[in-house]
Amino acid sequence: MPSPVTSKPASSGSAPGTAASPGAGSTGRFGMLSTFPPTECGIATFSAALAAGLVANGATVDVVRCGDTPQLEDAMVLAALSTGPLSGRGSAIDVLNRSDVVIVQHEYGIYGGPDGSDILDVIDRIVVPTIVVAHTVLASPTVNQKLVLEKVCATADAVVVMTETARSRLAAGFDVDVSKVVVVAHGAATPSVMLTTQETGASTRAPRLLTWGLLGPGKGIEWAIDALALLGDLDPFPEYVIAGATHPKVVARSGESYREMLTARAETSSVGASLSFDDTYRELASLTDLIRSADLVVLPYDSTEQVTSGVLVDAVAAGRPVVSTAFPHAVELLSSGAGIVVPQRDPIALADAIRSVLTDPGRAEAMAAEARRLAPELSWTAVAGRYGQIAKRLAAERATAPR
Repeated sequence: MPSPVTSKPASSGSAPGTAASPGAGSTGRFGMLSTFPPTECGIATFSAALAAGLVANGATVDVVRCGDTPQLEDAMVLAALSTGPLSGRGSAIDVLNRSDVVIVQHEYGIYGGPDGSDILDVIDRIVVPTIVVAHTVLASPTVNQKLVLEKVCATADAVVVMTETARSRLAAGFDVDVSKVVVVAHGAATPSVMLTTQETGASTRAPRLLTWGLLGPGKGIEWAIDALALLGDLDPFPEYVIAGATHPKVVARSGESYREMLTARAETSSVGASLSFDDTYRELASLTDLIRSADLVVLPYDSTEQVTSGVLVDAVAAGRPVVSTAFPHAVELLSSGAGIVVPQRDPIALADAIRSVLTDPGRAEAMAAEARRLAPELSWTAVAGRYGQIAKRLAAERATAPR
């Protein structure tokens, strides 16, 4: 059991209660409750990038890390929230209450209690305006999942979702005040120079397909391998790069069995020589270079529930054409032409879509051009600016509310 709370003095910035109202270009103070690096999960990565975007826009960010890692390696991390007894959380909540506005990342699996219900005690004790970011909005939640998210949203001053699908699900399936709900895109690192499809190097090498992210069952990579085996007539034959370590929770539960299954599947279908695994840890710049080197990003996910995908946004923000299965975020973001959407678990449909992009340079460039058009609004600076605007509005409403 980790120590209940680890804390350190507040970071530099305006004193509690005296900061300017937060917003793009302001010097306001944001609190953030979330997993955070070095924790390996998508929400930790999201939070670190959003925090950096807020700082780039002139704000101060004080992070309270939740989960079982109490280390405070990052200068922004001022405290850690215990998954243990509720009585040990006062110091972390004090850090959040020194802020002007608190951003709470909500995901069922990152807080203690059934379906992360411990967050309810924490958010009830935050006295400043609160923005809840709902990362998962299920179409068919359990009774308790529905109840927890409804209570979190009721306590929040604003609720951010990242797609219209998520907003529609909240409105239709949850007892939530939809006037609080705001759609703000998932952010991404946007390269300073966008490459056209002719500039990726494909003319001097085999076409490169890329899937990346933490590996585990549900990623659907087996279906992409089966699709690759159906492209034997292509010359040159494409190479398929699968980048990313196996998810730590998957390793703890079943070791590397998923990766081993993928390798065996590729060998059985005679495409093993064209498949490469890259589990190198990559900093943001290195990951961006890897994405830019791809001629086509392939997202063969099994899920029909996923309303938010940082990998998808990163691909589009890097100006890469995408072939994806029809999870909700992909259907929404790729609808204007930046990608092709196919059914889940359908290697034939995947192969047909991949073939259409690799054999039609005009189509590939049109998809990449649409991705480049969408990219500026997906930058972390732009996204952080939206959070700044919401925070500024909430602070103004709180200041003028009857007492």
